[in-house]
Amino acid sequence: MSTIKQADFIASVADALQYISYYHPLDYIQALGAAYQREQSPAAKDAIAQILTNSRMCAEGHRPICQDTGIVVAFVKVGMDVRWQLDDGGMSVADMVNEGVRRAYNHPDNVLRASIVADPAGTRKNTRDNTPAVVHMELVPGDKVEVRVAAKGGGSENKARFVMLNPSDDIVEWVLKTIPTMGAGWCPPGILGIG
Repeated sequence: MSTIKQADFIASVADALQYISYYHPLDYIQALGAAYQREQSPAAKDAIAQILTNSRMCAEGHRPICQDTGIVVAFVKVGMDVRWQLDDGGMSVADMVNEGVRRAYNHPDNVLRASIVADPAGTRKNTRDNTPAVVHMELVPGDKVEVRVAAKGGGSENKARFVMLNPSDDIVEWVLKTIPTMGAGWCPPGILGIG
């Protein structure tokens, strides 16, 4: 059985959110660098160079990659053999995630843009600390806690296409035909989800 301190869990969430605000994943940078080397179009090559330059400046200056620092989504796996060491008053796991979000978004050295509203169907008042996060929790065997965080824009950059393909249709062909028709408007790294 392992013991996880409430304060350590909160600090880890806050640190992770600060980290992803200014660092692109290494595989993304490597893939973009390879794309830059292969690219033939001067305009496209320049656009890739701008993204890589921005990424480097953000990493070196610890400043957000994008001004839209996103809605926090936390995927939390809690081992059934984990024991929590809670501070006075204790908090739920979701409350601890939200406290980590609050600290990350109000960090004095790198304040992140808070864009979450308390009641989207009501007064739409900004919470000013980007809470609440979307927390997906799973109880799993073991004595570890795993937290994966993402902070993605509020939906303005989402693009979607829906099609019903015949069994003989080629999914790759459809994707390659469709992507160029979707236009710009997303912040890198772009994620393509096919379901």
